[in-house]
Amino acid sequence: MSDTESDDGATMTGVVIDVLPHGRASDDRPQHQKDPLAFVLGIEEFYIYELVLDADSDVSIGDRVDLTAFGRIDEVEFDDLPSGARSELEYVVEEVVEDNEQRFVDFYNDAQPITLRLHQLNLLPGIGKKLRNSILDQRKRKPFQSFEDLQDRVSGLHNPQEVLIERILEELREDDLKYRTFVRRSEQGEGE
Repeated sequence: MSDTESDDGATMTGVVIDVLPHGRASDDRPQHQKDPLAFVLGIEEFYIYELVLDADSDVSIGDRVDLTAFGRIDEVEFDDLPSGARSELEYVVEEVVEDNEQRFVDFYNDAQPITLRLHQLNLLPGIGKKLRNSILDQRKRKPFQSFEDLQDRVSGLHNPQEVLIERILEELREDDLKYRTFVRRSEQGEGE
């Protein structure tokens, strides 16, 4: 079971990416013994959770939920998601990035070197040395205010929002990435 409170005790919010009112098809128990489930993407840390719902729970795909309001919550990997949750994931990540634009613009403003040869910006799809240096030069002059500002000021950076979405999805789907920026692994996930 994963902890669903942040270090400061605040509640954590997630977006429902799938609901299985009759539980998993792979669950061999009789239908009346299966728990209804929801799969939720945490907004802050991008963990994927499986929530056991009460029979009277009324949640739908796209709903925002307080993760601390649920009794049993397990962190799950992308490969363990049902197909409906997998197909909805991209739309939800896109929505989270749009709804939290300043948080993700600040990634471009605050990204730092990882090693002497590798920068966090280089982890983003399509960003090589030249584009990275252009982003760094522009942010020294003035912090980026929006995705539009970023795109206008950095020649060659087309759709900086989509670049982040692609990286987040890559981090969600791939278990063996050496560096992670957006999808942190919990201690539960790291030890396995």
